[in-house]
Amino acid sequence: MSIYFDNAATSFPKPDQVYQAALQAMQQVGASPGRGGYGRALDASRLVLDTREAAARLFNCADSSRVVFTGNATMALNLATMGTLLPGDHVITSCMEHNSLLRPLFRLEKQGVELTVVPADAQGLVDPDQIRLALRKNTRMVALAHVSNVTGGIQDIQQAAVIAREAGALLLLDAAQSAGTIPIDMQAMGIDLLAVPGHKGLLGPQGTGLLAVAPGVQLRPLIAGGTGSSSDQDHQPDSFPEGFEAGTHNLPGIAGLGAGLAFLLETGVAGIGQHEQQLTEHLRQRLEALTGFRLFGPQQPEQRSGLLSLTVEGWDPSILAFCLDREYGIAVRAGLHCAPRAHRAIGSYPAGTLRISPGWFNTLADIDTCCEALISITQKGDS
Repeated sequence: MSIYFDNAATSFPKPDQVYQAALQAMQQVGASPGRGGYGRALDASRLVLDTREAAARLFNCADSSRVVFTGNATMALNLATMGTLLPGDHVITSCMEHNSLLRPLFRLEKQGVELTVVPADAQGLVDPDQIRLALRKNTRMVALAHVSNVTGGIQDIQQAAVIAREAGALLLLDAAQSAGTIPIDMQAMGIDLLAVPGHKGLLGPQGTGLLAVAPGVQLRPLIAGGTGSSSDQDHQPDSFPEGFEAGTHNLPGIAGLGAGLAFLLETGVAGIGQHEQQLTEHLRQRLEALTGFRLFGPQQPEQRSGLLSLTVEGWDPSILAFCLDREYGIAVRAGLHCAPRAHRAIGSYPAGTLRISPGWFNTLADIDTCCEALISITQKGDS
């Protein structure tokens, strides 16, 4: 028996219809979308269109044509930052960000973009006043993760959006850890650019992602090539969505993503998030009383999502993760989680933490098994 607790990296298992949709796209459709007028090509185009519209519904994106498919959230964040920011622009982000956001911003800084990285408190939360204090006349963007992939802390995005709007800046939201588990309404929340992986909370296959762009936001394509339209032009079009989806689409991935989106729309994002949070809260309650265990993240339950990071005195998190896998078949993630600045902020650098992230298909029994395994391993002695 095995238990999978690394849903913050990639959700597993997927709903059965996700596997079926991806397979059917290969076996029964097969053609490339937007590359022909025959039946199979049109079927492929309809699959892509249906998935695009489902994503727009889930996130209340005002124009479904401005949902751009990418290979992952990293590509979406690169497009959102490098496709909008220019030398002389100023961008504000936080120390809690994943490298998928920070590294593009540091690259842009070398090219003349001004960058401010605001601090977080020991719980991993960013005070919106820090964002307000960092504003400049040339602030073009505020870029933040909705939920920390290290602590599970939920940032105050509503207030960040107000601050960005008042300053005339764009709000870029990295929803890698919230999409599919926390309801996101682009219009109500004031989100200009929403970067989302398909393979995490959206329950789609790996190799899928999207960037949803609000009306009026100008974006420059990063990749040039065939679009299936405007073929007579020498230069890459900047029309949505084709100008930002150069090359052949990942049709099996997009079909599977569409099935994941359909599952979310039917099941309800709020219910899925509540289930995952209940599992994590049960885990927290069992572990917080144990000697030597240190649990990270916000103290208030309403500021926590469905993942938990911890350390155990005398144990390297990587050794703990190895023992859980080898001795009990429990898959968790250990280390810095591609977010070293976040670990510095919460005091877990350089070893990082052990991260446990349950999903929709996990149970309370899975959590209890994990707790008993952790207790058994750590009682054997320091490592």
